[in-house]
Amino acid sequence: MNPPTIEQLLECSRSIGRQLLAARLTIATAESCTGGLLASTLTDIAGSSEYLLGGVISYHDSVKQDLLGVGCDTLERHGAVSPETAAAMAEGVRRLLASDLAVAVTGIAGPGGGSPAKPVGLVYLHLSALGVEWSRRYVWPYDRTGNKRATVQAALALLQDYFQTHAERSFTPSVG
Repeated sequence: MNPPTIEQLLECSRSIGRQLLAARLTIATAESCTGGLLASTLTDIAGSSEYLLGGVISYHDSVKQDLLGVGCDTLERHGAVSPETAAAMAEGVRRLLASDLAVAVTGIAGPGGGSPAKPVGLVYLHLSALGVEWSRRYVWPYDRTGNKRATVQAALALLQDYFQTHAERSFTPSVG
């Protein structure tokens, strides 16, 4: 099994962009281990400024706390790589940028930094929207670049699931 290619990521990003435009929704990202790759993949699509408000690369815990409002107690109790931190990051960037949707990513891209409890490749994603808080956990088997690409693909798939689940729902954008 190979990590997704850039072309595959762009295909997914194009699809998400069309759905965001059709629903008139905005999105923001909060990224740690992907270092901005999710936002970059979204901006690789022409016209993405219509739906992507921005993102925060919160690689260091101080940025998670100071910009995104992740509690010190959350980081101490659960760690930077946890579903609780991913949820707080998503909620924080959604609030900070006043977006309709937010996706957060935190994990251990590798090759170092892992432990038996939190191995290299462990990633938590969180999607935050009005009335929706979804988390996902993955452990990728790739190198650093492959783990980052697989995480972006999973984040885009999470957004796809959101649109499939809420297709019938009438969207009410919070911005513009």
